Amino acid sequence: MVEISSKPEVKRVARARGRIVLREETVERIKAGKVEKGNVLTTAQIAATLAVKRTPDLIPMCHPLPITGVRVEFEFHPNAIEAIVEVTTVAKTGVEMEAVTGVSVALLTIWDMVKAIEKDERGQYPVTRITDIHVEEKIKEALNE
Repeated sequence: MVEISSKPEVKRVARARGRIVLREETVERIKAGKVEKGNVLTTAQIAATLAVKRTPDLIPMCHPLPITGVRVEFEFHPNAIEAIVEVTTVAKTGVEMEAVTGVSVALLTIWDMVKAIEKDERGQYPVTRITDIHVEEKIKEALNE
């Protein structure tokens, strides 16, 4: 783990984004709330928030950070859903790994919630894929003293 004790605490924000490609019919069922397992986006939002908070438990060299805010949003496209996770902290190191982890788990949760309707007759997923997970923005602001 990297030594950070000499770094100053600053406000840090990171926003990450990723996409899950689905059948158009699946996206419409999610929008209409007609997925048998339950509310897909609410479940994915909760999962993303938990993942952000548990990032140091999942990624061995991540510092545990005091998370001061998590925002999870979704954008619909005809054959995809994008997850956007913004994480805020006041700390000595950034929260980009927490944001990326939140996006990843949100998208995995969506997949889990809809896998029964995404499978083809052979039990395969010819359309479903997770793509384009990336850090969209990092912000670092000095604290006013």
